Amino acid sequence: MAKEDLISANPLRVLGLDNKAEEGTQSLGLVMARAGLGKTAILVQIALDSMLRGNRVLHVAIGETIDKTRERYDDILSKMVDELSDEEATDISRRRMIMTFKEQVFSRGMLEERLKDLIEQDVFKPDCLVIDGYDFDGNGRKHMEELKELMAELGIAVIWFSAVSHREDPRTSADGVPAPCHTIDDLFEVVLLINPQDNVMKLDILRCAYCEVEPGTTLLLDPSTMLIKKS
Repeated sequence: MAKEDLISANPLRVLGLDNKAEEGTQSLGLVMARAGLGKTAILVQIALDSMLRGNRVLHVAIGETIDKTRERYDDILSKMVDELSDEEATDISRRRMIMTFKEQVFSRGMLEERLKDLIEQDVFKPDCLVIDGYDFDGNGRKHMEELKELMAELGIAVIWFSAVSHREDPRTSADGVPAPCHTIDDLFEVVLLINPQDNVMKLDILRCAYCEVEPGTTLLLDPSTMLIKKS
């Protein structure tokens, strides 16, 4: 499949965040699920779609290694595309940088310092930021608002986070966003929830300010690959 066909056929088009990014409007997205259900796989698909559209993506992996994160990209890209030339693969990989942090040491200050070094030294200026493994249990609204302000200051239009929900915590927002993000869901334009039911893996769209579909719409996931299925 040609790159242009891959972009246009991607089920992620319904989310509409790429259009807002092209307008220069900052947009925040969130992928939630219980531990081990595939949040990173969804984030990687979102990141790859952005890269295929010519954007530069910085993937911040908290509590994960660079090699493991790179393997996830290689694995999912190979499942998304049947054939990819070496030139195309190299072009895509050049649009991605992976930054890792240990869980105990990640902070807004450390992220800001490393990000500004990359940008000011003209090493890498991301259009899209992915933060995988952010501790929403230990950080509240103030920390998230500070991160949002930092990204706006640095000119990063699209930011995606992952968050772990807990089966034993029944709290939800009015839109059905689970704890620990139920009190800050208004900060996100898009909130997706991986929702396994029987033998079906669903990706529920809980919030979506710019979607082509209404909140409450469900996308389906291939349980063997965690790829988003075409409708």
